Amino acid sequence: MISGLAEGRHVFASFAAADPSIAVEFSTTDYDALVFETEHKPWDAIALRDSLQYLLNRRQIFGADSLAAPIAPLVRVPTNGGEKAQWHAKQALDLGAYGIVWPHVTSVREAYNAVAACRYPRLPDTPLYEPAGVRGDSPAAAARYWGVSAKEYYARSDVWPLDPDGEILVAIMIESRRGVESLPDILDQVPGIGLVIPGEGDLSQELGVPRQYDHPRVAESKRRILEVCTERGVAVGHPHVTADNVKQVLDDGYRFLMTAPVRSYPGLELGRTLTRSIS
Repeated sequence: MISGLAEGRHVFASFAAADPSIAVEFSTTDYDALVFETEHKPWDAIALRDSLQYLLNRRQIFGADSLAAPIAPLVRVPTNGGEKAQWHAKQALDLGAYGIVWPHVTSVREAYNAVAACRYPRLPDTPLYEPAGVRGDSPAAAARYWGVSAKEYYARSDVWPLDPDGEILVAIMIESRRGVESLPDILDQVPGIGLVIPGEGDLSQELGVPRQYDHPRVAESKRRILEVCTERGVAVGHPHVTADNVKQVLDDGYRFLMTAPVRSYPGLELGRTLTRSIS
């Protein structure tokens, strides 16, 4: 996933509840990443732990030249940026997550906290000190999940692109007018943000046009986010990619495309049609 972003390629992902049965279904797909959703779903660390394990596909790993999970697991945490909480990120990373998606980030201080929560502490005179890490030390489960030693995990678990060799992705969601206005300062003053995702739903709510993602007010906010990020070389994600809009999404410049599986019940639908015609 990070290699794709670093090389300017497109990355495909989806949201999913932290549920092992759902993780199994995704484990054989062609997604690059899966964002376990705990903002609007219950935070259940045990279910999240099990879901990470069931997302692994041993056959794919055996046939690859890397022990990394073929589908990189990320976690959207429950707490908004303004709450400045850190423990959800700590627990998710300690379980082996490859990144954290922070909802409702609106300021430089909130973005700083988002990056700091995903980094281990270090001495102030060491390179890449800022944002100063505050993540607690308990790497055993994460190192096992990554297939590396604890020492190797320490070396690889810094945030990208602050550390070019880092393998943790920090993504922030911009979901308000204040967030859009603050985004230039956020990206200029807080190193380590690898992905920005517009929160179309909450943006549209605040702008008075709920769920109207193509409304001019919402479109202008998304255009501004794309503009600010493109100028600074930061990838932008789109949370609602469909077969109908995917070409436009690509043309607009989004590189992290979140597209959900479509449930279809053709047998049920045809059966209902036939039974209605009989009766």
